[in-house]
Amino acid sequence: MNQATYLNNQFIIAMPNLADPAFFHTVTYLCQHNAEGALGIVINRPAEMKLGEIFKQMNITVTSPVASEVVVFIGGPVHQERGFVLHTTGGNWDASMAVSDSISLTTSRDVIEAIAEGKGPKHYLVALGYAGWGEGQLEQEMLANAWLSTPNSQDILFDTPINARWQAAAKQIGIDINQLTTPAGHG
Repeated sequence: MNQATYLNNQFIIAMPNLADPAFFHTVTYLCQHNAEGALGIVINRPAEMKLGEIFKQMNITVTSPVASEVVVFIGGPVHQERGFVLHTTGGNWDASMAVSDSISLTTSRDVIEAIAEGKGPKHYLVALGYAGWGEGQLEQEMLANAWLSTPNSQDILFDTPINARWQAAAKQIGIDINQLTTPAGHG
């Protein structure tokens, strides 16, 4: 696969026939995709916790009460004890990776502390864990019609209601995901 065909900074949408409970009806934002594999964050699977619980676990003082009520996501089945913050680019965080010119992925404590103080990124999504694929694995799953790739949309990533993201991501390319049957997808 050449670099032009990598799916960095795109969504992959679980096809209706993908029955794996970790990915059923999910939208995953791909942060890194190359010859060695892929890493993404599921953006429509809320955890049963709010950001305030993470602040408490990390002994972080909160001066922005709004931040405490932000939903935390299950970013994927890998390393669910680790936190990941997808956010609009900006700030000088200790462990941050630019995914695109406008989106970054940060794993350091300083971004969480800034969010608690109301000084963090303008738009952000906090997730526990990530979705990962080994060399060639995602490509094989794409060929097996498990996933549909679509462009990234910051509106879907940060502003669309969580339960509407799966349909909204597919709708970007004119597809009603609920109308697809098992044989649909890539040929």
